[in-house]
Amino acid sequence: MKYKLASDNWDKKEINAIKEVIKSNRFTYGPKVTKFENLFAKYFGCKYAIMTNSGSSANLISIASLFFTKKNKLKKGDEVIVPAVSWSTTFNPLQQYGLKLKFVDINLNTLNVDIEKFEKSITKKTKLCVAVSILGNPAHLDKMREICNKKKIIFFEDNCESMGAKINKKYCGTFGDISTHSTFFSHHISTIEGGVIMTNNREIYELGKSLRSHGWTRDLPKNNLLVNKSKNSFYEAYRFILPGYNLRPTEISAAIGIVQLKKLKKSIDIRRRNAAYFKKIFSDNDMFIIQQENHYSSWFSFTLILRPKYKKLKNKIFNLLKKSSIEFRIITGGSFLRHEVRKYFNYSVYKNINNANYAHDYGFFVGNYPLDLKKEIKYLYSVLSKVKR
Repeated sequence: MKYKLASDNWDKKEINAIKEVIKSNRFTYGPKVTKFENLFAKYFGCKYAIMTNSGSSANLISIASLFFTKKNKLKKGDEVIVPAVSWSTTFNPLQQYGLKLKFVDINLNTLNVDIEKFEKSITKKTKLCVAVSILGNPAHLDKMREICNKKKIIFFEDNCESMGAKINKKYCGTFGDISTHSTFFSHHISTIEGGVIMTNNREIYELGKSLRSHGWTRDLPKNNLLVNKSKNSFYEAYRFILPGYNLRPTEISAAIGIVQLKKLKKSIDIRRRNAAYFKKIFSDNDMFIIQQENHYSSWFSFTLILRPKYKKLKNKIFNLLKKSSIEFRIITGGSFLRHEVRKYFNYSVYKNINNANYAHDYGFFVGNYPLDLKKEIKYLYSVLSKVKR
């Protein structure tokens, strides 16, 4: 038997959507992208959405936009609070725009930032806080939002792993001043590659639109907050106002996204049923720390961290998983400061990141996706039960 890390839930609807785009002969950014953006914003109850070619690009544009607002803009050298565990492109745009990162440790049970340490780590120099909900599990976004409001700090939410998760019926990805989502193959909806930015701030939205497309004015409405558009269409079509990029999505990705968005609720329901079974079957296993759900998780995957008295079994377990055709990975990107790329960063650490390092060394995750995985989970349990303690 094989337990795969990921699987999609595509059917003929996605294939037909692709064929419709091919038939139209319009492949680059166009009406399908606009339609998907409007549907996405409406689904999550936000004013504005911007589709990009990846969640990583969404993070880059989001951070860039915060440097060009008229008020309360970020500046090079500003301090930003970040969790010690996340994906590389949560952090890389912060480095690329010259911010100073302060890493805060995680809670080993939830895998999200330790909320008490988070609050204590903030200083008068802090201008931005980055929240990441790890692998579907909501961080303490409500408390973080309250803290940032009180201290007048910009709140950025990287929700690339947790689409559809909620806190008190409010979707993750709607707490930040700006938030990002990923629609990569293994994520909650799959458009092959893709990402989305959401915000209720019109200025940030318009900045993001320009930055996504070369830094030009072409995609801005006639009445916008950034520039007065001229009547000379010849020059206005190539008028560049920001140091932008080309991070636009394709019509094919958007067309798939329109179909996938309709499946999101059902997909998360299936993921949550799988999670309920996973938690039940592992409830009597004292070898692992299992991710503790905070509010309503969309359960990206299933994490297992060896408890200290069993940590010597790691290599034996990893070899057994490989031998048994059970795919597994490091938790998100692991502890970020364990990677060589740290040498390029300007950063500090709040006290220590012992939990992040422990999860890096003794944790892993297996797949969860919108299919009934009872057989796979039972197989995983039977394999791990063979490990001699």
